[in-house]
Amino acid sequence: MSDQLRPRASLRTAVVWEVLRDALERRVKATGREALDVLDTGGGTGNFAVPVARLGHRVTVVDPSPNALFALERRAEEAGVADRVRGVQGDILGLFEVVDRVGYDAVLCHGVLEYVDDPAEGVRNAVDALRPSGALSLLGAGLGGAVLARALAGHFAEARQALSDPAGRWGDGDPLPRRFTADQLTGLVEAAGIEVGAVHGVRVFADLVPGVLVDTEPGAMEELLRLEAAVAELPAFHSVATQLHVLGEKRD
Repeated sequence: MSDQLRPRASLRTAVVWEVLRDALERRVKATGREALDVLDTGGGTGNFAVPVARLGHRVTVVDPSPNALFALERRAEEAGVADRVRGVQGDILGLFEVVDRVGYDAVLCHGVLEYVDDPAEGVRNAVDALRPSGALSLLGAGLGGAVLARALAGHFAEARQALSDPAGRWGDGDPLPRRFTADQLTGLVEAAGIEVGAVHGVRVFADLVPGVLVDTEPGAMEELLRLEAAVAELPAFHSVATQLHVLGEKRD
């Protein structure tokens, strides 16, 4: 069973996976090719790359961590898709040192922009790797989700700090270098030549619900997944999502 379909993983990835799978299906129909060329920047151990390869596509994963790429290779072998998954050491700011421009039908940029020195350059590189009308799947940390989480934990000064900090950080102990609003992410991709198709809030409730409730209450996991799917496209909930997902196509 795909990692994306395991219950715990689904709380983190279900919305993104369903949107991405639909986008790949549309690219298959548009190109007339059953197997697409997909680039996963910062793809790590293959949480998305391996399931995408299981759909029959060829996936190149670019990641700076040798250990992650080793785990990716092992994971792809175990899943029987080693011939369709290639790992390359590198990062998005030096992307074209390891992959070709305009070589991919879809590019995944998940959990990358939070860590790079220049998010705008990172997005431009991701878009430059796309073929005309190719699909971009961008996932970034949401500012509002962090503010809400700190406030509910009783850390009110840190919640206020995140609101006023240019990078959306709540303090020196914050593990993330940067967070985004939905407007910031859509602005970045539109400036790079992407026509935004949809914005989704990810993990709107999943990080706030006590784990013991989800694990012990019969049917709670399934109902929480349905709730996450129901609110994902509603703009009112984007402002409190832990992550924000932007899907778009490269302008011809």
